Amino acid sequence: MKNKIFLGGTCANTNWRERLIDCLKVDYFNPVVTDWNENCIIEENIQKNVKCNIHLYVITSAMMGVYSIAEVIDSVVNNDKITILHIMPEGFDSAQLKSLAAVVDMVRSKGGVAYIDSDLIRTAKFLNYGFKEGSE
Repeated sequence: MKNKIFLGGTCANTNWRERLIDCLKVDYFNPVVTDWNENCIIEENIQKNVKCNIHLYVITSAMMGVYSIAEVIDSVVNNDKITILHIMPEGFDSAQLKSLAAVVDMVRSKGGVAYIDSDLIRTAKFLNYGFKEGSE
């Protein structure tokens, strides 16, 4: 299987996906669309559960809910996918960062890759060069 990355995480009018996509040299699925509807939900589930072997979740302080946190935990526990959690610390207070650090520890304890880091380009390089094609 050729590597394909599911770009999960914070939406909320953030631009991290565009910044990351500009640097990616591997295939990806961006679930963000202008008009979210039932067909989008179906396509996201197909991409995430069947076509993408790497699940990336980028969490920023712009998140408006906590569903992405639940998704990353579900991914690392219930799937045969490579799960990566990248938390961008800017804008979180110290209590939030402490809680997010516990999530990082949980993801790592289940075999995922997780870190708190401001550098999105480092994640792009990791995605581009850190995996051999077809690795799972």
